[in-house]
Amino acid sequence: MVERLARFAARASYDMLSADAAAQLKVRVLDSLACALGARDAGPVRRVREHVRALDKGGPCSLIGGGTAAPHHAALHNGVLVRYLDYNDSYLAPGETCHPSDNLAPVLAACEAAEARGDRFLTALAVAYQVQCRLSDEAPVRARGFDHTTQLACSAAAGAAKGLGLDEERTAHAVAIATTALAALRVTRTGALSQWKGLAAPHAGFGALHAALLAARGITGPREVFEGNKGFMESLSGRFRLDWDNEDLERVRRTVVKKHNAEVHSQTAIEAALDLKREHALEGRDIARVEVATFDVAHAIIGGGEEGDKTRVRTKEEADHSLPYMVAAALLDGGLGPAQYEEARILSDDVQELLSKVVVRPLEEYSRRFPREMPSRVIVRLRDGRAVSKERVDYEGFTSRPMPWEGAVGKLRRLAPADSPVLDELVETVASLEARPVTGLCRLLSPRPSAASARAEARP
Repeated sequence: MVERLARFAARASYDMLSADAAAQLKVRVLDSLACALGARDAGPVRRVREHVRALDKGGPCSLIGGGTAAPHHAALHNGVLVRYLDYNDSYLAPGETCHPSDNLAPVLAACEAAEARGDRFLTALAVAYQVQCRLSDEAPVRARGFDHTTQLACSAAAGAAKGLGLDEERTAHAVAIATTALAALRVTRTGALSQWKGLAAPHAGFGALHAALLAARGITGPREVFEGNKGFMESLSGRFRLDWDNEDLERVRRTVVKKHNAEVHSQTAIEAALDLKREHALEGRDIARVEVATFDVAHAIIGGGEEGDKTRVRTKEEADHSLPYMVAAALLDGGLGPAQYEEARILSDDVQELLSKVVVRPLEEYSRRFPREMPSRVIVRLRDGRAVSKERVDYEGFTSRPMPWEGAVGKLRRLAPADSPVLDELVETVASLEARPVTGLCRLLSPRPSAASARAEARP
């Protein structure tokens, strides 16, 4: 299987993308960069930046925000930026949910290191999207206790190998090394959540690109990684079939972009809560109880089901994976963005009091309709005895209502520094990326200091 997967990746070309798939891929590139620019000041992001700079004094690849590093370190740093806000895209399969844009950082670093053009970058990213999404469809691992970054290791290795220009044989070894080495435990996202929740995917991308760099040097991996004795199928996923010779590059069209800064399965519940607040001028002090009906996956992951209690919320990581917190914050603040995950807001009395009044339950009818729809209903019961409710089945950014280019541009302008001089150029560059060198995009993301300022910084 790994040889067929490698043949698919190595033979992929930009002209395999339909016009709609290419357009949607660019929306996700811009959306991912918006998330990265919005996360620039987060504490864990700063610590990863310090870590990379302490280990790496410079290399061929750009660090978003400034500086350079070796390719795998750039993948780690930039991947943390894309992922940390938990605002990047998702793919919804019945047994697995993943974030395909977690592939962007390792693929971008590989393409920058290879001095590739944008059409190769977009092709390599589309390969990574296809591999991760199709493995999520056919080989989910969550029920067996493993994290979705397990499939990411495979997809990021395939995309990075494509970006580096590796042949079929070395691509197969890159995928085999990464898939063997980077199986990850689901405990990352259960119980009391740690900062690793936002770093697990960047670490997988870092390891996958490193595997591709090793394969480029001739290091080999186990060719029976999927079907062999103690391989992926036997140990993680169970038996599955994927005909890589007949795969296309269209799966990006079935990924979803987040409208609200919240875990993906919460998007329709947040939308319904915001509708109710706007339509009825709701105030926190008037609310006696909030009931949220949703589908089984949302209840399991963020509603207090199999992955743990979601009413004890003290950190950003716990807040953005707690449906009670997110609904409460939306009802109080009229929106859900990075400001709602600041420590002071999380610990404030009003949001803590209201989240304790939110009850989440799964509905079998809603569960049958997921992932074709994302049905949720929010009922707000008021102290005066009235009750108001709203049901939502999708939102702008869902597969039934894809986010337009203008929506991604708006998200970039909301999240990026208001005084950034390069936003217009960044939008223009991504819009025509297939005809541009990747280094041009990277220079916009990582401005180099002038010669004079570099000399001044170097003076003792």
